[in-house]
Amino acid sequence: MKTATVREIKRDLSFRSQDELIELCLRLSKFKKENKELLSYLLYEESSESEYIEGVKIEIDKNFETININSYHYIKKSVRKILRLVKKFIRYSKKKETEVELMIYFCKTLKNMRPPIEKDKALFNIYLRQIESVKKTILSMHEDLQYDYLRELSELE
Repeated sequence: MKTATVREIKRDLSFRSQDELIELCLRLSKFKKENKELLSYLLYEESSESEYIEGVKIEIDKNFETININSYHYIKKSVRKILRLVKKFIRYSKKKETEVELMIYFCKTLKNMRPPIEKDKALFNIYLRQIESVKKTILSMHEDLQYDYLRELSELE
């Protein structure tokens, strides 16, 4: 089966009725959890971005609390899993401010974690890569926001 391009799908969706579009969205939401999460974000949380960010921060905290700290191997696996989760939530929003706030919060939480991440090179490299990624995103934002976020980021370095 050949998958249609986004352009083709967009063109064909424009010819559908509202009832058909609702039915397509509902069918889409039944197949993957991510589709349902994205629809939930778009319908219920997009209008209040600050509440969405707080909810994601709570989710990050919960995940960090459940990390098995007996071995750096388990810590690395868990941190990568949390990072994938955070990036998924960032993709839903598509707003640079949300991305920066969530990534700074992730980095702060990671830095304050015990045992210290500095003792494991791979874990510390994950942290440094995220800091660099956040810097690039910040530099593409408005100057006023850049100043605020860069000041906050400098506390992490």
